[in-house]
Parts: sequence; C-alpha cells; structure tokens
Amino acid sequence: MSDSKSSFLKMSEKVAFDPEHRRKINFNIGKYDQAVLIGKKRYANLELAKQRAYSIKYKVLTHLDKYLVEFEANFQRNGGKVIWARDAADAVKEITKLLENEKIDKIVKSKSMTTEEIDLNHHLEKKKIKVFETDLGEFIVQTAGEKPYHIVTPAMHKSKEDVAKLYTEKFDLPPNSTPEEITAYTRKIMRKEFAEAGAGITGANFLIADTGSIALTENEGNGLLTMASPKLHIAIAGIEKLLPSIDDLDLFWPLLATHGTGQTMTVYNSIVSGPSKNGNGPTQMIVVLLDNGRTELLAKARQRIALACIRCGACLNVCPVYKNIGGYSYETTYSGPIGSVITPHMKGMKEYQHLSFASTICGACTDVCPVKIPLHELLLINRNEAVNKKLVSSSDKFIIINSTRFLNSRKLLDMTSGDTKNIVLKYFVSKSWGTRRKMPLLAKKSFSQLWKERKEE
Repeated sequence: MSDSKSSFLKMSEKVAFDPEHRRKINFNIGKYDQAVLIGKKRYANLELAKQRAYSIKYKVLTHLDKYLVEFEANFQRNGGKVIWARDAADAVKEITKLLENEKIDKIVKSKSMTTEEIDLNHHLEKKKIKVFETDLGEFIVQTAGEKPYHIVTPAMHKSKEDVAKLYTEKFDLPPNSTPEEITAYTRKIMRKEFAEAGAGITGANFLIADTGSIALTENEGNGLLTMASPKLHIAIAGIEKLLPSIDDLDLFWPLLATHGTGQTMTVYNSIVSGPSKNGNGPTQMIVVLLDNGRTELLAKARQRIALACIRCGACLNVCPVYKNIGGYSYETTYSGPIGSVITPHMKGMKEYQHLSFASTICGACTDVCPVKIPLHELLLINRNEAVNKKLVSSSDKFIIINSTRFLNSRKLLDMTSGDTKNIVLKYFVSKSWGTRRKMPLLAKKSFSQLWKERKEE
C-alpha cells in the first residue's frame, strides 16, 4: 500500500466519524445547494447552455496548441509578457526571479488554486518574501496555518464560532465577535497591505485567445485591488484555461457563478489585457502558463476532457464521499470527484490511483457538471488503467476477482448454508468491511432456495 493511500484511509476514517465536522460541512454545503437550485431555475434551457460550453472546451482541448500561441501573440501585443512553466519548480523559479529582480519582499495575492498547486506561498516565504492572502476565506486558512479545504470555499470546514476563536487567538478580538466585525477587522488589515505590496499575484478563471486577456471573477473586490495597486501583476494559469473568444464569457461566467455559488453573476468580473498604459496601475504584467502534468492528461484521448473543468466546485458539493471525508483527506490541491480524476495523471498514477476508487460512481458529479464532464465514467477509466498497469494491490485484486466469480454464480452462492457464509464473512471479510460497520447476517437460506422449495410444495 502506498504512503498516500495509507494516509488517505486513516484521515478518511477519522473525519468520516467526526460528527461535528459532518455537521459543519452538511450545513455549509446545504446552503450552497439551496442557492444553486434557485440559480439554475433562471436558465430557460440549462442543458443547452451546458452542451454549448462542453463543445467550446472540447474544441479548445483538441486545438490547444493553436489557442496557446494565439493567446501569447495577442497578450504580448498588448504589452504583457508570457512565461512558460513546464512544472511547479519552473513556475516557482521564474516567479521568484521576477520578484528578486524587482527587489520585492511583500506581495498580495488573490484566491488561486493554481498557486496552491505549486505551493507558491511556502516557496516564497522560504526566500523571505512575505505573502498576504487577500480573499477572506484564504486569509482565514492562512492565519490558521492551513490549506484551502474546498476549491471555491477555502474555509468551508470552519463555523463562525471557529473563526471567532481563531481571531481571538491571533488578533485579540473578543471571543463573541460577529462575522461582520471579523470581516471589518480583516478589511482594515488588508488595506494597509495593498498599499505596501510591491507585486500582486492572481490566478485566471479564463484566458481569452482572441484578445490576449485574462478573465478574473470574484465576490470581494480583493482581486481588483491585487491587480491594480502594486507595480507588478503576475497571473498564473494552467494551460487548459483558454477560451477562443471574449464573446464566450457571456456563456461561461454565468455558468461558473450559478454552479459555484448560485449567483447569476459574481460581484466583480474583470478582463485584463496587459499592463497599464497611462501609469494608473501595474507597469508590468506577466502571465505564467503552467503545464505541471496537464499535457500528460491531454495525451489521453478519453480522459483529456477532464481539463475542461472550470473549477466551480459543484461536483464536490454533491459527492457523498467528499461530504463525509472532507477536503483534507485527499491531500491534494484538487479534491472531490474532479481531483480524483485529474490528480493521478498530474501527480502520478502509482501514488494517487486510490483516489479513483474512493467513489460510489453514483453519477451525481456528472449530472451537476456545467461543462458536461463525464466524471463517473472517467473514474472508471482511471480504475481500469490502474489495474492494467498492475498498480492495484494483490489482496485487492484477489478479493475483487473471487468475489465477482462467487457473486456471479448461483451454484456457488447456494453451495453452502447461511450459517457457513456468516462464518466466512466474520473471519475473512469483516476486516475489509471495516471496524466501524456491523457485518450483516445472512439468512439461513437464499431467496432462490426458498423459491425452489415453494415450487416443489
């Protein structure tokens, strides 16, 4: 068993049987579910919108090289600079070099899962460059010394009481501080950091090929200040984030907002095409295009559609596994169904193939996806690949092969009595069944045996 799988199983068991954790997650996800349900009703034909989005992203992934070159040419024409990063180490190296050349020792940063993917904060702080998260949820988890828990909602695992306690410990706020008071206090801290930071780092929800722009969507305004206040703006994005045209945003922005939070549109939606041309804003803008395993996934004809993900987080919110084991159990940047699909390809099938097996294959993730990624099918394809590469443990393989053979044979099922089967379950299966679950007792006779006896009577 790999270290990653062992750690995953231990963490999952611990979290799944923590009633307080389950209460918080179910409460917070429940609020999102209600809002998203209302948001979807605003569409006259949601299925058509999702099909259009799928078609556009499929076209992008099929011709990714063309759109990347087009984006680079247009962005450079706008006065920006593009850096290509093969992996996380390349990205960190280039960003660090930029900051050191400009003698910048403090940066502000808006919410970005791509920067989490390359562990940018950790690497910059090792170089004595202070990193200040400006998204409220990100600021909370950074203050707590934690990683984001959820793709959209970094502090989803914390209640308002948890946050109040954290602010009491870190900032001496009263223990009964309200969310409004905590937010106002955080805003006061942030304003000072925006004014002093030498660089702002953002992600990019979309890269627009025909205009050479990045599109950023947010709800707090911190992204706008991160881009506008410092003299240097660095945007980091995966190479798959492309859209062919700026006109595509009228489809993708509402889909992202509705499936992420239930909003018609997020509060702030920005299109940035390069550095400031009048001196009011950053004098330099650089986009770092990150591969980091994406071309490995792109090379797989059946699984590459997973790169169409727009990071709305909807699949996490409906996943019965995620809702029980939480975001940290996955020990990856991208958790839930989409993380279980892409992580084995981006970080190694050998270490992370177990994530594709941590699913009920109920299909809820596929149903909710705004770009129609067949997530449950891709999880099965990943499993098949893991088996073909002989990455599944011999004990798991033995159990699967023999249980399938046994369960597919009526003759074998009826060969022994219920009492004998219960003994086998107790001594040979109960360990795999888990100590937290009670092994069911089988009836003395099977349905087919009872039916046979009734017919004879």
